[in-house]
Amino acid sequence: MKVLMVLTSHSELGNTGKKTGFWLEEFAAPYYVFKEAGADITLASPAGGQPPLDPKSDMPDFQTPLTQRFKADSAAQQALANTVKLDSVSADDFDTVFYPGGHGPLWDLAESATSIALIETFERAGKPIGFVCHAPGALRHVKTASGEPLVKGRTVTGFTNGEEADVELTDVVPFLIEDEFIAQGAHYQKGPNWAPFILEDGKLVTGQNPASSEGVAQALVAMLRHA
Repeated sequence: MKVLMVLTSHSELGNTGKKTGFWLEEFAAPYYVFKEAGADITLASPAGGQPPLDPKSDMPDFQTPLTQRFKADSAAQQALANTVKLDSVSADDFDTVFYPGGHGPLWDLAESATSIALIETFERAGKPIGFVCHAPGALRHVKTASGEPLVKGRTVTGFTNGEEADVELTDVVPFLIEDEFIAQGAHYQKGPNWAPFILEDGKLVTGQNPASSEGVAQALVAMLRHA
């Protein structure tokens, strides 16, 4: 089982002067789900090297047993500090791809031609693809083989307008995932704010928020084992 995890390299939270990046739980929880499943994990990011961590996700309120495990795991920290460049990886070498969220992906991965092409290659090869929280935003410009938006007619979720309002970033983010998906003709669904909510539509797995990250990874592992 070969798993590619794609992290953001974007660290600026719009024009606020604050920092963003990836959300720690959304990396740590899936990382250990994949690890426990015996997966060979490759970490990638647009710039390579150490991806920026959203400092808010490192605060005590947002720690879980799996984030604590990561903080005690020097091998995992070393792997994270040395992500390969996204343009150096090939979908052919992996069974699945997973994108952790944090606000960063809305700026870089959503607009990255490399990321868009990579997702399209995975999808057209019939391989499972997973995205959690803000990472579904990376699907914004992804198309099917016929040129339609990938999410059109698909049942998907992602960080909700209500959750974005809760964190007071509605006017900071470049786009709202809920609005974007609905505009593209997706069957967007959501659960209660901040509660785990995971959807599967064929081989496309999306999770609503940080609490959904473990479940998305578990769904991908289940798909690979079933295959």
